Amino acid sequence: MSDGNCLLNLQIMAGKFGYKLNPETLLYEIEKVSAKSRIWHGLFFLLWSLVLAAAVWWFYVAVLGMELPKTLLLRKQNADWTSRLEQMNKRLDALEASLAGVEGRDDGVYRNIFGLNQVDPERRHSGFGGVNRYAYLEEEGASPLLRKTVLRVDRLTKAAYVQSLSFDDVGAISKRAGDMASCIPVIIPLNPGSRYRLSSPFGYRSDPIFGYTLFHSGMDFATDIGNKIYSTGDGVVELVNNEIRGYGNQVIINHGFGYKTRYAHMKTIFVGEGQKVKRGTLIGEAGRSGKATGPHLHYEVLYRGSAINPVNYVDFEMDTKEYETMVKNAAEASGEIPPSKLPKKNR
Repeated sequence: MSDGNCLLNLQIMAGKFGYKLNPETLLYEIEKVSAKSRIWHGLFFLLWSLVLAAAVWWFYVAVLGMELPKTLLLRKQNADWTSRLEQMNKRLDALEASLAGVEGRDDGVYRNIFGLNQVDPERRHSGFGGVNRYAYLEEEGASPLLRKTVLRVDRLTKAAYVQSLSFDDVGAISKRAGDMASCIPVIIPLNPGSRYRLSSPFGYRSDPIFGYTLFHSGMDFATDIGNKIYSTGDGVVELVNNEIRGYGNQVIINHGFGYKTRYAHMKTIFVGEGQKVKRGTLIGEAGRSGKATGPHLHYEVLYRGSAINPVNYVDFEMDTKEYETMVKNAAEASGEIPPSKLPKKNR
């Protein structure tokens, strides 16, 4: 085949030339196709290709109910992540159950042993205040399961942090566990050899002034004015107060481990706020200040903010000699200043 024929064939294949039937000779003759005609033919072919592709896609999806490959891939990936989130939530269930057990032992055992109040449940399980920290998830169209998982992780993280702080408190006070025996108020506040009698017990009684029934939050020791009053356990003086009514001249000692004691209606106070005292430290003298019908000492034991019956803590079997030895040792251990040189508050 000559070069001229080859070139002509290539031009025919490229669409520049075509064949046209000559009705006279009944032969196909070569005819040149215009550029405009070729463009229209190309556009027509493209249009029909798009129509055919759309028809195939509609038949594939709408008639046969099939999904596109990309849709199938995305659906598979979504199912995979959903399964992972469900597994994570099961793990969170187990972690929350374990943490709940730890919290229960912390409040019911560890903190209770050392007289610490329970951690506020709202503090343990509260969320995060302020702006909506999960708004970005909603904006990005995250699934409810994902939003729920993120929220649970955050709450569990915060609850674990609060529990760690609680353990820090317990750990700090446990280092003083050896001091607990000397801090709990277990003796009577008056020398057993002195003159006194139990004039009013703990609980409901007929009020000696108003006459109607009221709750009596302590026990009263009727005694002589000026009878010495002693701290019933190691601690720190939390309050020294002087009132015309109510408790009159009173002292509150914080013994730690949840315990406090109140000594009221005193004549003279020998201690000041913030002062450390030992069991057997002289803190004042009995009187009749405040609301009182006669000279007596009103004595309270408070545990974690609530008054409890002092009878359960008072050792009435301690004899005078043992008591006086304890008082002497307390004075020597604290380098006690003679009462005449200590600050006094009198009514």
